[in-house]
Amino acid sequence: MIDLNSDLGEGFGIWPMGDDDALLDVVSSANVACGFHAGDPSVLRRVTERAAERGVVIGAQVGYRDLPGFGRRFIDVDPAELVNDVIYQIAALDGFARIAGTKVRYVKPHGALYNAIVTHAEQAAAVVDAVLRYDPELPVLGLPGSQWLRQAAAAGLTAVAEAFADRAYTPEGTLVSRRLPGAVVHDLDTVVERTVRMAVEGTVVAVDGSVVAVRPRSLCVHGDTPGAVEIARRVKAGPG
Repeated sequence: MIDLNSDLGEGFGIWPMGDDDALLDVVSSANVACGFHAGDPSVLRRVTERAAERGVVIGAQVGYRDLPGFGRRFIDVDPAELVNDVIYQIAALDGFARIAGTKVRYVKPHGALYNAIVTHAEQAAAVVDAVLRYDPELPVLGLPGSQWLRQAAAAGLTAVAEAFADRAYTPEGTLVSRRLPGAVVHDLDTVVERTVRMAVEGTVVAVDGSVVAVRPRSLCVHGDTPGAVEIARRVKAGPG
């Protein structure tokens, strides 16, 4: 069985983002925003309560302190400060999860932080340090071959390789920048075909036509992608 995760809790105040309730009926894990790139206390409490009711595993989706940019802009933050920012975010979400009768069970970086620590050794080390200090039993999700997962595994954390059902890949196995055309895959049949290939063969076709090894233990469907709920349902159902 491969885990199916999605980014949830990304609304803020009166502004909704995605259909959290519908996605919680489909996914097995919820990457919940922790207030730095999206989410606020009311959003976090609502999503954690509804995830707990449905038996969906809650993960802390930690990111840069960047509400205006939705966490999608790289910030050259001091590593020591990043450690504290990540601890702060995990703890905030964990507080609401515990009120709901559960707890944070894994950590997945968001957006620009996720992409930065594929290669940025210092920031990857900072996020690893934060998880170790908060709870060394927490698994972490990331791209196969990334600095983040390599350092996490070396530090004794459970490193979970992740792939994306609705994102285009470069030949190097990284995600195509959202600033470039075709970064998000919208065609449902294509998404399902790619997902089955990733799950069965452990590979995905990159934008140049080359084949990239991914071998995921978890698959992500972005909650803010148009048609995310239907994409998640089709991915879960598989071909046919």
